[in-house]
Amino acid sequence: MKIPVPEVINPPSVKRKRSSLHGYGMFTLESITRNKRIIEYAGEKIPISESEEREERYLNKGNIWCFRINQRWSRDANIGENDARFINHFCTPNCYSTIIGHTILICAGQNISAGEELTYNYYTEGEAEIPCRCCPGCGNMP
Repeated sequence: MKIPVPEVINPPSVKRKRSSLHGYGMFTLESITRNKRIIEYAGEKIPISESEEREERYLNKGNIWCFRINQRWSRDANIGENDARFINHFCTPNCYSTIIGHTILICAGQNISAGEELTYNYYTEGEAEIPCRCCPGCGNMP
C-alpha cells in the first residue's frame, strides 16, 4: 500500500537570511500556530551508503544537509537547493520534524511570532558531528 504524500497546505511565509546561530537561517514573516506544517525538507532521495559519503564532505565544511528518512534512505537537501536545509539546530527548538512515508515535514512545535528564526533539534547520529551553536558555551552535539 502506498502512503499518500502529505502536502504543506497554505504554508507560512518564510525567508532565508543571516543567522546569529550559524550561517544562514530561516525566519518566519508571519505568526505560525503550533503544529502547523511549515516546509517540506525536500531533496534527492539517496541510499544511506551514499548519504554517509556526502555527509562526510558536508561536515568538513561545517554543514549537515542529509536527513535520514529511515535505515535505508536519506534526503540530501543540498541537491535541489531546498530552503529547509537552512533551518538551524537548537537544543530547545521552536519546530520539530516528522516523517510520513518518505516525506519529511518541519512543523511548528509551539506558537511562533513573526520574525523569529525557525529551529529544530537535528538528533544526529554517528561520531562525526558538528558542535551545537544554540547559545554560547552550549557544547552539546546535535
